[in-house]
Amino acid sequence: MSTRQEKIEAMLAEDPGDTFLRYSLAMELDKQGCHDVSLEKFAELARDVPPYVPAFFMAGQQLARLDRLSEARAILREGIEAARTQDNAHAAGEMSEFLASLGAEGE
Repeated sequence: MSTRQEKIEAMLAEDPGDTFLRYSLAMELDKQGCHDVSLEKFAELARDVPPYVPAFFMAGQQLARLDRLSEARAILREGIEAARTQDNAHAAGEMSEFLASLGAEGE
């Protein structure tokens, strides 16, 4: 029986540009503890044109869980800007709230 990751990768082989499948793979890698690979997949989505806004939020949450708060704050700020550029006030608001919950730099 195939794992969830294998199933996603098989579907991606057929449609490598599928944003949701790429996002799903990054989420699955995070669940498995493959954080560096997961974060790179989120970064690729963030570099897409237009950037895939949910990737910023998930990367920020993952970085916060890993106690990499400075990096989390930076990616969330980028995500807020990307969301605003795409007129996605809801996503910008969610990321802003999460960013505020992380406290100020140096805390």
